[in-house]
Amino acid sequence: MAEGRRTAGSAAPGERATEPWTHVHRVVARSGTSFLWGMRVLPAERRRAMYAIYAFCREVDDVADEPGDSAEKKRGLAAWREEIARLYAGEPRWLTTRALLQPVQRYDLPREEFLAVIDGVETDTVPAVRMGTLDDLLRYCRRVAGAVGMLSIHAFGVPRDPGYQIAETLGNAVQLTNILRDVKEDAANGRLYVPLDLMRRHGVPESPLSEVCDQPGFAAACAELAGMARDHYAGTERLLARLGRRQIRPIVLMMAVYRETLRLLEDRGWTRMDRPVRLGRARKLWVALRYGLL
Repeated sequence: MAEGRRTAGSAAPGERATEPWTHVHRVVARSGTSFLWGMRVLPAERRRAMYAIYAFCREVDDVADEPGDSAEKKRGLAAWREEIARLYAGEPRWLTTRALLQPVQRYDLPREEFLAVIDGVETDTVPAVRMGTLDDLLRYCRRVAGAVGMLSIHAFGVPRDPGYQIAETLGNAVQLTNILRDVKEDAANGRLYVPLDLMRRHGVPESPLSEVCDQPGFAAACAELAGMARDHYAGTERLLARLGRRQIRPIVLMMAVYRETLRLLEDRGWTRMDRPVRLGRARKLWVALRYGLL
């Protein structure tokens, strides 16, 4: 981290009195995330825990996305690792980690999952991101999405069996959906998450990232990833059937929103990636009403 630069979530001079819960709520509200819809149905304390978890993920992710060289970003993530150590020592300094202190203690949030998120984000700090194999991609999904699911399972109060399986399976589904939704934009920014071994299998020729989305075979590679995401959604649905409806309402809503996004992407197809797919507020409301969650 550059000398004098303030880490997201830390308190600036005069900001010490800011209520940590207010801070994390603002982070969630500003994001416009689909996450907010599912959190509304939680009891107040669990909802606050999830807002704090989300704020942590958002602010760590911003380290990779904001301007700066790779070394500076790695220093920023190292500072987050140090702050997580302070959090688990009961001495957090930053607004977001102060908001996390009570949830960590009350819901037994696993320290290693916070660190896994940071490790996953570190993948995105280099100038050019490539996934060599499908195993590399799934390892990345486990860190940036599955780890968030693991933290969420604790905050929701879902039993570890099948909660941990749900976290991993739904994490894969959601992250694959995100990758497919943003593939053209990511490629323009030097990031390609579609694995190289999968592209070779579909005959995608070596080409600059600015041209890869238009290469023969790339659409087929994306279609295969979409099929994997569908399988993970179906697997999550089978696991959710083992739990009571009240326990899983936030998970059902989150899954429904991302599953609808995948459906719209597949309807659009993989040869027209210049046409972005986003679920607007009205569509999200329709999904929530369809599943009886509002």
